[in-house]
Amino acid sequence: MSAAGDRLQDTARKAALALPDVSHGRPFTPDLDVYKVAGKVFLIVTDDPDEQIITVKCEPEHARAQERGYASITPGRCLDKRHWISLGPGPGTTGRLITEAVEDSYDLVAERLPRRDGPSAR
Repeated sequence: MSAAGDRLQDTARKAALALPDVSHGRPFTPDLDVYKVAGKVFLIVTDDPDEQIITVKCEPEHARAQERGYASITPGRCLDKRHWISLGPGPGTTGRLITEAVEDSYDLVAERLPRRDGPSAR
């Protein structure tokens, strides 16, 4: 993996694990680290050295704006391309961008959960 890809992925993992009630595992393949809140996916981090990306849930309008603004942001790989985006290393991909994308994805998923299933506090 490249240093940029490692940092992107490490930043995303740290941001996700800092949020309340997050669980993670590798339910699909050993190369995909999946992060959930109340059983709902909000972040996927790949460990594939050829695909150093993270994938997050995103409102469709915001997703299109992000894709236009950053060459390293593309429609979600292997997911609903309207509601998911993938971020890779490249110009403009900063730690802050990654952290905000993870937190926004978490919030988007958490706010749609029934109150009894939502995170304890945020």
